Amino acid sequence: MKAGGQARNSTAGNETRSSFSSRLGYVLAVAGSAVGLGNIWRFPYLAAKYGGGIFLLVYLILMLTFGYALIMSETALGRMTRRSPVGAFQAFGKSWHFRLGGWVNAIIPMLIVPYYCVIGGWVTKYLFEYLRGSTIMLADDNYFHGFIAESFGAEFWFLLFSVAVVLVLLAGVKHGVERVSKVMMPLLVILAIFVAGYAMTRPGALEGVKYFLIPNFANFSWMTVVAAMGQMFFSLSIAMGILYTYGSYMKKDVDIEKSTFQVEAFDTGIAMLAGLMVIPAVFAFSGGDPDALKAGPSLMFITIPKVFASMGFGTGAGLMFFLLVFMAALTSAISLAESGVSTFEDQLGWSRKACTLLMGAIIIILGSASALGFGVLDFVAPLGMSLLDFFDFLTNSLMMPVAALSTCLLVTRVVGLKKITEEVELSSRFKQKQIYAFMIKYLAPIFIIIILLSSMASVLGWISM
Repeated sequence: MKAGGQARNSTAGNETRSSFSSRLGYVLAVAGSAVGLGNIWRFPYLAAKYGGGIFLLVYLILMLTFGYALIMSETALGRMTRRSPVGAFQAFGKSWHFRLGGWVNAIIPMLIVPYYCVIGGWVTKYLFEYLRGSTIMLADDNYFHGFIAESFGAEFWFLLFSVAVVLVLLAGVKHGVERVSKVMMPLLVILAIFVAGYAMTRPGALEGVKYFLIPNFANFSWMTVVAAMGQMFFSLSIAMGILYTYGSYMKKDVDIEKSTFQVEAFDTGIAMLAGLMVIPAVFAFSGGDPDALKAGPSLMFITIPKVFASMGFGTGAGLMFFLLVFMAALTSAISLAESGVSTFEDQLGWSRKACTLLMGAIIIILGSASALGFGVLDFVAPLGMSLLDFFDFLTNSLMMPVAALSTCLLVTRVVGLKKITEEVELSSRFKQKQIYAFMIKYLAPIFIIIILLSSMASVLGWISM
């Protein structure tokens, strides 16, 4: 009871905080953060590797239980306190573990967005080359690695993408973040449907569709569950500070539960469309070999351009595909950076413009290191990784599970389920109250610990992911 009172008092003097104009604006902004590169290159690769349809089924079950519980928690805590992650945690206590929990959630997006903008720069470069009709050149085995090793070019495209992100942030929440999301997310859906439709009509693509959509229980393994948990965890923008921040911009009359389901539906729909874009096309190109779906950059920047080069309408398909990826990358980068800007506003008391410029400086400094890590800085290899891969490992494999676990503990041990329920029921019927309580108290912490241990064991070479 005392903690809840502290949270209410923490909102005093914060009535001028920016907010979304409507539930649609909130849903599209959060969907924009969730729908990113992880959906388009990571989801199809994991689905192909871990059983196709059975992976998809497990992912959907986890998303509707584990994912739902954490989205609801972070959003409700953000709206309750009207603060970004650091302030949200400190609203319930000032001791070191409250500060630590808040700062872990807050620092994660600040570390992710710089290297995310590097990859956004690569996408922008490929989009530009497809506009020029360079389809055959992009399909060359050595083109991608040559491009990222050429330091000036990689840095230029990274800076171009980063400037676009900062300009949107300078425009504010309603006129920048929300407006861009309202335009780009519907366009992204239209493009995804078109490219998926084209990919599924290629000769031999039907086998890929069947593999992706029809569960085959013979393909099930424990690693299917672990991989699906990891993908769902990262795909929904959980433990990145984003949902705290966007929840703090949410008006009290917006239905949190309905908004959560809409975000999940939007994100999962795009992930499934990504699977239908990529898996059938690669199946058709490779003669039905799931191993052709390589992870990460190899899939996006080497395999897919080869697939497009083999198609009759390859240049047009490549142009639409990389336009879609560009929009997904931009909306996600904006959300990640917005979380950092909000944290600086809350903690430093600076103007939004000053905080945005500070976030921009962090993006440029850390992002430049990642962009040059394949060229002039390739001798810097912490844990034997490139700088980009190291930042990815640090945030995704270590910090995000810790951040999510801290949220579970904050809800169950400090705030209490009663206070969360009261916040949600200000605008929602909270139909899934019992499922939420069970997940956040018991299963979510167990899942998070499994993700953390599995990720660390994989990097150390103890298990194969």
